[in-house]
Amino acid sequence: MPNIEEHIRRAQEQGKFDDLPGKGKPLSLDDNPNADPEWQLAFRIIKEAGFSLPWIEDLKEIEADLQALRLALRQAWDWRQQAQTEGQSGAFIQQEWDRSLNTIRDRVAALNKRIRHVNLEVPNPRFQRPLLTLERELQRLESNN
Repeated sequence: MPNIEEHIRRAQEQGKFDDLPGKGKPLSLDDNPNADPEWQLAFRIIKEAGFSLPWIEDLKEIEADLQALRLALRQAWDWRQQAQTEGQSGAFIQQEWDRSLNTIRDRVAALNKRIRHVNLEVPNPRFQRPLLTLERELQRLESNN
């Protein structure tokens, strides 16, 4: 087959694309061309009301909770660093750090339970969220310092 780009370029030069409907207007990407036409109105109403698919909403909530967890871990880390700088008792610092880590470990377990549930609901593996580990979160925190 001859070079398709050359054919398109010649057609543009000859003005064959000048009278296309919608020329100069943005594409409407609101409707899903692959969706069942009978459901199109329902999808539009749901979208305009600010809702999306349940698994998408769940992933948004998980992401918000993950950010809150990371903030709590950051605050505990900063407190530990500050307490060490101030010369507080090492035993006290370790006791409080362990207490904070246990609380965060429980939150990680709860988030992982929700992630596993959502990973079973998503329509494609590319939407699945990886499970969390406290160790990986600590490494992430340490690498940002």
